[in-house]
Amino acid sequence: MNADDRANVQHLIDAYAYDPADEHDACGVGFVVALDGQPRRDVVKKAIEALRSVWHRGAVDADGKTGDGAGIHIQVPQQFFRDYVNMIGHTPTERNLAIGQVFLPRLSLEAQEACRCIVETEILKFGYYIYGWRQVPVTVEVIGDKGNATRPEIEQIIIGNLRGVSDDQFETDLYIIRRRIEKAVKAASINDFYVCTLSSRSIVYKGMFLAEQLSTFYPDLADDRFISNFAIYHQRYSTNTFPTWPLAQPFRCLAHNGEINTLRGNVNWMKAHETRMDHPRFAGRDDDLKPVIPVGTSDSGALDSVFEIMVRAGRPAPLVKTLLIPEALTKANSLPDDLKALYSYCNAVMEPWDGPAALAMYDGTWVVGGMDRNGLRPMRYAVSAEGLIIAGSEIGMVRIEEDLILEKGRLGPGQMIAVHLGEGKLYKDAEIKALLSRRKPYQDWVHNITELDALVRCAAARAEPGALSSNELRRRQCAVGLTHEDMELILHPMVEEGKEAVGSMGDDSALAVLSERYRGLHHFFRQNFSQVTNPPIDSLRERRVMSLRTRLGNLGNILEEDESQCRVLQLESPVLTTEEFRAMRDYMGDMAAVIDCTFDVGHTEIDSGQDALRDALRRIRREAEEAVRGGPCHIILTDEKTSAGRAPIPMILAAATVHTHLLRNDLRAFTSINVRSGECLDVHYFAVLIGVGATTVNAYLAQEAIADRHHRGLFSDAPLEKCLG
Repeated sequence: MNADDRANVQHLIDAYAYDPADEHDACGVGFVVALDGQPRRDVVKKAIEALRSVWHRGAVDADGKTGDGAGIHIQVPQQFFRDYVNMIGHTPTERNLAIGQVFLPRLSLEAQEACRCIVETEILKFGYYIYGWRQVPVTVEVIGDKGNATRPEIEQIIIGNLRGVSDDQFETDLYIIRRRIEKAVKAASINDFYVCTLSSRSIVYKGMFLAEQLSTFYPDLADDRFISNFAIYHQRYSTNTFPTWPLAQPFRCLAHNGEINTLRGNVNWMKAHETRMDHPRFAGRDDDLKPVIPVGTSDSGALDSVFEIMVRAGRPAPLVKTLLIPEALTKANSLPDDLKALYSYCNAVMEPWDGPAALAMYDGTWVVGGMDRNGLRPMRYAVSAEGLIIAGSEIGMVRIEEDLILEKGRLGPGQMIAVHLGEGKLYKDAEIKALLSRRKPYQDWVHNITELDALVRCAAARAEPGALSSNELRRRQCAVGLTHEDMELILHPMVEEGKEAVGSMGDDSALAVLSERYRGLHHFFRQNFSQVTNPPIDSLRERRVMSLRTRLGNLGNILEEDESQCRVLQLESPVLTTEEFRAMRDYMGDMAAVIDCTFDVGHTEIDSGQDALRDALRRIRREAEEAVRGGPCHIILTDEKTSAGRAPIPMILAAATVHTHLLRNDLRAFTSINVRSGECLDVHYFAVLIGVGATTVNAYLAQEAIADRHHRGLFSDAPLEKCLG
């Protein structure tokens, strides 16, 4: 095998091999909470019972013992660990102890010791006292061979708050310490290290075993001193991925049933947000917390990482849930004005993490159950006369006598239910949202939002479609590979019936990569979209639970909470008509830089032979970077200068190269990327453009084609405005 063959084989391995970023879950999740906020043994026992009841939501290996992972998140049993500290010869202070639940590499004693040194060093740097390490008792016999082969060494480090800082400051410091530890271990190139929790408030016991094995594998959980005012439990089902000990849930703040379909975009946007991320609580140590999302984590783990940093910055769990996985705000919703203002604020700050999701969340004060905007994962709850609320993926997870059940219910799309542990009070969905909407003067803040619809209505001159002659329209369509079949089979059904063209599984056209005819770059991305896990969702017909709203403006500091975050242009959809684009362009004024996305086909731009396209992409990146550094906060990428001598760059390629380049140079948060594309025609193309970083898309040539066909009477008697809508 020669060098070229080896390179090709390696390329195929890289393209198709397992990637931890592809991890998705479809699991069982829930919580048990004492309504009075007081810790009790019953909470832990019932959570273990509930976890055993959802065993069927996790896969089982052929050995009958190895599972995808299960775990429980509970309050730190302070008396249990105080007794241990006394036993080893120390006298703990009255303040709460902090416990680090740590997975260490089991097969290398040298790596173990290196990890312990890193953990201790970072804790001592912050001035906290270490009482010692405790080896967690485990019953290895109950787990399978595969689980045992990858089993870490499980130990606990016990930390004293001898500095006397507040509990909140202690938790913040422990969060920073944990992130510093993780970065230091990674820098030392040590694998198989993971900190489940490092907290004075809560602790996670989890692993790669079956749900019913949790309390057997961890004898600690059978101790009567293990009491808690809450317990979040999770049974993992890893969809077409590998189970591992660290990816078992719960995580530090949440447990999640479902999958985040927008994960790649969310991860990239968080990378963009990091440039401006800052908060006084972190006392100048913000860089220790970046990247916010560790490389290789699952979709649930990524969501948990973002959730955690926002909680640590002072937002309560219900508000963070509303920011990350909001209820849809559409014109079809009949919501109170204060709640609409809250959702408008959230939409101005953060991109939603979208996908089917049922969540159980904890921030030290609140325990929250929540649903995604579509309600595609169930969460039911029961309130008992014993003073408990039990919620989860199924009803009947914990046996309660019927006469002891005070209330039963289920969460609908976008809804929440929560217990404030400090108040000892249960909040229903409407109560939580009313509380959140009064937290800040959101109704005053959202007056800073400018609506694009209002700009269009106020425009002095309306844009008239049909600006291109028939011959010019045909030439441009040929230049981007649009055919008569595209007009008849894709564009016409979209206009006349308002739906995407449906193809057959028997389609025998060549794969894009093998086709002898030009196929748009969007064809290469078709397999990256979910095709089997969930039915396609029509945002128009599902408007009560779906929203395409987006915003235009600099991406500010998401850890702040003030009115400046609402100084944005609000759009009902990232898809713009030419009229809407022109209104937006007038709004931008001198703060927009227009970049030509065509290249000279007669000779190259830098005289580099056949590298004209590559040279043009370099030019586009350079112009975009210079524009952002020079002040303009909007970039417009357009292929309107297409001519006989200049070919259009595939707009997906142009938008992606600008987005990625600005992201790598920490500039993406300072600009929007707006696209005018002649090639964009179908729904998939729009989706790919937005997926690679475009803020708005104007398919001007498709609109010209609609106007042309309307002029020729091909759309019955429908007015042109309706055809374009």
